[in-house]
Amino acid sequence: MTPLSVLDLAPVPAGGTARDAVRDVLDLARRAEAAGYHRYWLAEHHLSPGVASAAPQVLIGAVAAATSRIRVGSGAVQTGHWTPLAIVEQFGTLDALHPGRIDLGVGRSGQKRQEAAGRAAAPPRPAREATFVDGLLIPTPYDTSRAARSPRLLLQDSLLRQAGARAPRFTDAIDEVTALLDGTLQRDGVDAHANPGEGASLALWILGSSGGESARVAGERGLPFAANYHVAPASVLEAVDAYRAAFRPSAALEEPYVLVSADVVAAPTEAEARELASPYALWVHSIRAGDGAIPFPTPEQAAAHEWRPEDLDLVADRVETQFVGTPEAVVAGLETLRRVTGADELLLTTITHDHADRVRSFELIAEAWTRSSERTSANAPGAG
Repeated sequence: MTPLSVLDLAPVPAGGTARDAVRDVLDLARRAEAAGYHRYWLAEHHLSPGVASAAPQVLIGAVAAATSRIRVGSGAVQTGHWTPLAIVEQFGTLDALHPGRIDLGVGRSGQKRQEAAGRAAAPPRPAREATFVDGLLIPTPYDTSRAARSPRLLLQDSLLRQAGARAPRFTDAIDEVTALLDGTLQRDGVDAHANPGEGASLALWILGSSGGESARVAGERGLPFAANYHVAPASVLEAVDAYRAAFRPSAALEEPYVLVSADVVAAPTEAEARELASPYALWVHSIRAGDGAIPFPTPEQAAAHEWRPEDLDLVADRVETQFVGTPEAVVAGLETLRRVTGADELLLTTITHDHADRVRSFELIAEAWTRSSERTSANAPGAG
């Protein structure tokens, strides 16, 4: 059975607090473990009133302590915000406390913004029409330039790094993380040994949203790769294809291993699921407009919002690719995503205003996924 895992942003609901959100993380992690989910990853987001996952390293330790079996990790720590040594020491400490259960997922979002700030804006790429690939919607890409020019993001980047500091190239950062974990880093004739960190039993992952550097580096280094259908659905196939094309066997992996994320909301009826998911567009818009994630609205607040056509266009790809409905309908969509991308594992993220609805969604999907897998196994040639 293809494993299911959880990505948690520690969402803050409208009327709630960061303290509430962090406590909800621990509750959801326990419930996800009981439901059979394989991993529990925490995202890294900053300066957003609606997201409390600013320090995933801290939350990972708390989640690992509150659970016993499920793997726990980052989805992802951003190399533009941390030095390789800081990353290895932090996650080496987590591994020392919870050996064999920690995933180190890294991404380059913060680094991309730093790189973009130093060069002229690229001309917009020609619009591509939405299409279906074997039943999976590959939407029209959205224009990222609006968010990239956000004063909030520029302030965020300036607050997350020392004055004058520049992040290394992503390839160099990954190689330095790997060398520190292996104990082979040397600079100017001096050996560098991270303690804790060196020799840690961490699983190193790379997350990416396109067929660019992240996918290529993951493949060339023989590392597992997580592709973001929930963040950048228009480029998910490019990402997994680029990763597989670049893959070289390593000590970590003999063959490519692909995890694909998806945004999901399940409820006993489609009508209820649609209502629970209705604030999602408004929440996504707050991020893509460059304002930072707002506290997740109630369905009533979402219904009262007046949309402009250009604002709807900004969120269309995310809304159209969210899997929403009964558990069976959501599982059918996830099966399509798995089949088309060839995913070895799926990473699910769900945000609703009420925590109890989010927990129920994950539990319903896990139950329906197991039933679907059992039926598939029973109907396989030679079964029985």
